Amino acid sequence: MERRVFAAIFLSFLVLVVYQTYVVPPPVDPAATTTPASTPSPTPLPGALGSAATPDLTPLPGAVPSATPTVEAAPPAKPLVADVADRDITVATDSVIAVFSTRGAVLKSYRLRHYADAKGDPLELIPANLSAGLYPRPFTIVTDDANETAVLAAALYQPSVDALSLGSEPGVLSFQYRDASGLNATKTFAFRPNGQVYVVNVQAAVDVGGAPRALTIAFGPAIGLGYSPEGATRTPARAIYSLNGEVDRQTAEDVQEQPRFEGTLRFAGVDDHYFLAAALPPPGTSRVEYVAVVEPVPADPLGTVRTFVAFAVRPNLGGPPAASVSMPFFIGPKDFDRLREADGQLVRAIDFGIFSPIVVPLLQALKWVNGYLGNYGWSIVVLTVLINILIFPLRHRSMVSMKKMQALQPDMKAIQERYAKYKVTDPERQKMNSEMMALYKQKGVNPASGCVPMLLTMPILLAFYNLLSQAIELRNAPFFGWIVDLSSKDPYYVWPILMGGSMFWQQRMMPTTADPMQAKIFMFMPIIFTVMFLGMPSGLVIYWLTSNLLTIGQQVLTNRIIGTPAPVRAQGSPRKA
Repeated sequence: MERRVFAAIFLSFLVLVVYQTYVVPPPVDPAATTTPASTPSPTPLPGALGSAATPDLTPLPGAVPSATPTVEAAPPAKPLVADVADRDITVATDSVIAVFSTRGAVLKSYRLRHYADAKGDPLELIPANLSAGLYPRPFTIVTDDANETAVLAAALYQPSVDALSLGSEPGVLSFQYRDASGLNATKTFAFRPNGQVYVVNVQAAVDVGGAPRALTIAFGPAIGLGYSPEGATRTPARAIYSLNGEVDRQTAEDVQEQPRFEGTLRFAGVDDHYFLAAALPPPGTSRVEYVAVVEPVPADPLGTVRTFVAFAVRPNLGGPPAASVSMPFFIGPKDFDRLREADGQLVRAIDFGIFSPIVVPLLQALKWVNGYLGNYGWSIVVLTVLINILIFPLRHRSMVSMKKMQALQPDMKAIQERYAKYKVTDPERQKMNSEMMALYKQKGVNPASGCVPMLLTMPILLAFYNLLSQAIELRNAPFFGWIVDLSSKDPYYVWPILMGGSMFWQQRMMPTTADPMQAKIFMFMPIIFTVMFLGMPSGLVIYWLTSNLLTIGQQVLTNRIIGTPAPVRAQGSPRKA
């Protein structure tokens, strides 16, 4: 009974690891994903996300001008309020460095000061070096009129300041454009509204002669490199949205089949394993449109491709055009506290799974411990110890019950052998069950007492596994020695091998059954888990190894406390001479 419970536990973890490894969409492998010798030119995105519509998709009204001759042929009206040249406006806070272009009043660069890229520089979240003119930059505004959209995309907006250095204070950057045709557009970007570190509140308004226009705000291709560097085991960019209270995630392949969603959107955008760019539309019906973008990696002789997901959001769908559209955007790390300060529901962007009610307290506990130790590797070790202390009574009861069941094995086998000649459907087999239950009752052993305590510990262990799989706190967090990033695998596979050795040791100490074949099967479990954990993040392996060592220590302690129970016999069984 208990061996079957342990089998279920190990298989549960095995299924979880297999799911994380093979079912979750893997990152694009730069070594394996190459373009053919003749790479076709990228296809412009539909509707608000580009200039040409794909035949099987109905685009949103309007388009960003890139290759539409009829739009470009329209003579522009004389600018009345505009900048004199295309230039960059930099906004620096204590957390981000944002660079805007006066041409189109769009975002060119958005770097995170507290998160580094592979070179150690502030991490860039806006994809660079995309095919010129095919895709809109973040905060491009689109109206129902293609000519207006073309003019607004090419216009030189007049900025309110030449640069903005805010530190920890809030601040506002505004852009304005007006021409002789009566076209008037303004964009205002508020940084750190209400102390929200990674929130940019965007307010946009377009009118012609005082008549407001309905707006779509296009973000374009979002998040990072578009591929994972060699050796990384992280989720690639994907669409994410909260529609009518339900959070869903779509891969780049999925959005090609279903690119558009309408309804009550709490948030909508694009994320990868650790970062998120998402709009938070106002109450009411909104629409989000997605498109997959495949581009070659610049200056890559192997022809490696990268995949992004572009998105655009139209709020206030179905209503009359508003005088202005105001919509916050979260652009930053999937840090639980930062997401929660932006919007209480935005924390659901972190995929903690079904154990999220347990994961969140564990995450807060991990951060609390790290506040004292300053090393997330040791914090994982300490928190694992605390968790094992918490579940010590449950695990102790399970181990004691297993030892008692082990002592009953000779008599249980004797009963089974007496009824082995009967088929399973034979009524005589019912007598075997009755004798088994009588044996349990006589010796005061509950066969379920070893199962239930162990199963009660599973949600905590699985929740901690999910936490370490998703927590951005482990990204680029060092432990000691060669482990410089707890979110990446051990480059020398030392920790996975130690973990496998600890599992083998733990298996040897477990109470054995009378079935030698079953015992041999169980000895393969450490090998299977070692292979599976070779590519897992180091933080997970350290947690698993620590938990195994603590379980081994508890087993040794339990054996010393209760000793080895003397085998007992069922009533009526013959005594040995």
